[in-house]
Amino acid sequence: MSESKKKIFYAEDSDSLIKLMTYKLQNEGYEIIVFNNGEEVFERALAEKPNLIILDLMMPIKDGFTVLKEIKSHTETSSIPVIMLTTNAEEDTILKALEAGASEYITKPFSTAVLLAKIKKIIG
Repeated sequence: MSESKKKIFYAEDSDSLIKLMTYKLQNEGYEIIVFNNGEEVFERALAEKPNLIILDLMMPIKDGFTVLKEIKSHTETSSIPVIMLTTNAEEDTILKALEAGASEYITKPFSTAVLLAKIKKIIG
């Protein structure tokens, strides 16, 4: 593993999406760390300071909104960009996430090419 790889945390409970995104992101040269629920994301972000966090909204144990609020409310993690990647396409939910500090809000199903372009725009 190269020291120059940018680290992305990906919190998602769908195994098929985890496999797809792990493959795509590693192919683009990113280091990806996967979480099957939101429980550990904040503590690990505090310790490891990833370059980006991709969060599903609806996850077991701790949902994406809770994790987003934790990340954005702590001084050591508040500058980490967060992309919400979820099936919830309700306008109120999108606005709530953006107001809470999400950098992007992408609804599923989604284009991996568009997601990768947004990731590159945010972290290079």
